[in-house]
Amino acid sequence: MEQDSRNSYRTKQSVAEEFYHSCLGKIIILLVFLFILFIIAVMTVPSDKKMETEMMDNIRECIQQNDSIKGDAIDDAVANLARIVTEADTTVNDKEAMEAFHKYNKLEIYRHSFYSTARLRNNLSSEGIRVGVGIYNMVIPTIRYSDIILFVSTIKNYNKERLIDPVPQDDYVGENPNIKEYHYLGDPDN
Repeated sequence: MEQDSRNSYRTKQSVAEEFYHSCLGKIIILLVFLFILFIIAVMTVPSDKKMETEMMDNIRECIQQNDSIKGDAIDDAVANLARIVTEADTTVNDKEAMEAFHKYNKLEIYRHSFYSTARLRNNLSSEGIRVGVGIYNMVIPTIRYSDIILFVSTIKNYNKERLIDPVPQDDYVGENPNIKEYHYLGDPDN
């Protein structure tokens, strides 16, 4: 009798409900969901042509936008999010800037298993700077204006400057102290 009263509080659940409410069931459902997302990502990796076209448009937008004072890295992040859905202004003639970009920078596209990356190589970074990620047939730019080289100038000629400037003779810096050698002779009281 006592055992029947304890079981009467439990409701009968189907196997699917018990599986869903168990810890193992929730883990398996999560893994199946992640596997489906992975398969969709593999099938929708942007092509190299689309990555290059979108990244060149994003670079053109970055060059056009940076004619004013920038605040901080948040401005770059917000601008990059906006560049996902916008296109560069084609009425602006930025032929010289784009020629300089192609002269000093090289855009490379790398295809991975379920995403693509775009790297920008120039004299600032010989191994390249990641400037874009492509996943789910969408290109997400991460470029900053400071990653791009548009002109090269000479470096200031520091080899003609003296490393240590001599102290002017008219300034009094004090006298050298009289330093004598000190030899420990032991404790004179002992």
